[in-house]
Amino acid sequence: MNYISTRGGCAPQSFEEVVLTGLAPDGGLFIPEKLPQVTPEQLQAWKKLEYNELAYEIIRLFTADAVDDAALKQMIDESYAQFSHPETAPLKHLADNEWVLELFHGPTLAFKDFALQLLGRLLDYFLQKRQQHVAILGATSGDTGSAALEGCRHSAFVDIFILHPHNRVSEVQRKQMTTVSGDNVHNIAIDGNFDDCQNIVKQAFADQGFLPDGYQLVAVNSINWARIMAQIVYYFYAALKFLDKHEAVSFSVPTGNFGDIYAGYLAKKMGLPVRQLIIATNKNDILHRFISNNQYQLGGLQASLSPSMDIMISSNFERFIYDMFAGDSARLKSFVTGLSQNTSQVSEKEWQFARSHFDSASVDDEGTCQVIREVFDQHDYLMDPHTAIGVKAAQICKADSTTPVISLATAHPAKFSAAIEKAGLETPVLPDHLSDLYEREENFVVLPDDLAEVKNFISQSL
Repeated sequence: MNYISTRGGCAPQSFEEVVLTGLAPDGGLFIPEKLPQVTPEQLQAWKKLEYNELAYEIIRLFTADAVDDAALKQMIDESYAQFSHPETAPLKHLADNEWVLELFHGPTLAFKDFALQLLGRLLDYFLQKRQQHVAILGATSGDTGSAALEGCRHSAFVDIFILHPHNRVSEVQRKQMTTVSGDNVHNIAIDGNFDDCQNIVKQAFADQGFLPDGYQLVAVNSINWARIMAQIVYYFYAALKFLDKHEAVSFSVPTGNFGDIYAGYLAKKMGLPVRQLIIATNKNDILHRFISNNQYQLGGLQASLSPSMDIMISSNFERFIYDMFAGDSARLKSFVTGLSQNTSQVSEKEWQFARSHFDSASVDDEGTCQVIREVFDQHDYLMDPHTAIGVKAAQICKADSTTPVISLATAHPAKFSAAIEKAGLETPVLPDHLSDLYEREENFVVLPDDLAEVKNFISQSL
């Protein structure tokens, strides 16, 4: 299994090289040279598998011979042994054919744990084999940072630097990152928004001359292919619960950086019977504006009650654009790099291609709080604001009443008490392993939105 760049400027890479690189050398994102296909017979055989067993069957399609089968199975088993629910990703019924897929039972209470628990172990596997030391550099809108720290901080071969937008994440999200101790752990608050953090990360990857000899940067954001690969699994896991009685299922996905719903798109392309993929956004709605009106235009990034989706430049959308442009890397690069200059539109044929795969809806803060309250009152079920946006988008966009629609619950409600309280409900209690979080000592630095300052901090810390 080889991987190519969306921008067509580098030779095909192995799975190991892709994991240890993250961003392609030409600035593009890695995608499989050929996407594995799953037959109806395989789907039938997978229906009774436990989560970690299914993960092994799907992930090994992408790792090929880069990871020993026994080692891969052990890594997967260890990754999901960290989850508190016996089903790993349980389904909860709301009403009729409305369901919620709970993805917050990992150690940091967010869906990012599904990929980052595994990515940390993959990095250990490859780095130990190479006896190589690396610097992990990532940007987070809230949840990736704590999941990356939890998944990677134990590695003897890693120093990890996580950028988050200063005062633009929830208190729980911040403390989950800044209270992690370790000489190899570095939290950096950037005086800007998430897009600013993400831009610094991309620029640092493009010019790594500031690193000490022997070091390279590794990405833990969803630009790292391994993140997408691991997230494909829970689409199969959820859908297989319904395919005895239904021909297909639909998914509603709260998304900012497009990585989570892109995993669902790949599951569909691999052969999973998916009726709809619904993009659920908050008021930072560039993806909804494109799907609904063919307007891919930057706007001012606004802080919201769903901060993990406060993103305007959705990095993983480039992976879908590659398909939408039929593999035309030159056109893709021009489209993506020209985004900041004007409104970007695509041809009618290309736009209809996007619309054939996605529906979308945008929900503001007021609507988010309303849904949190309504679902709690009607079903005695408490949702975080991102999940609430997904549930509302499913109600707006669902094509029919007979196809099960599964909304992805991406985080535990206790991580976002401000939204819960604004909905008129009591602040949820953190799980036992985080019960003392507010008393833990924090450790982070605040830096300006300046690439040189960040580079200097990293080089001085290594």
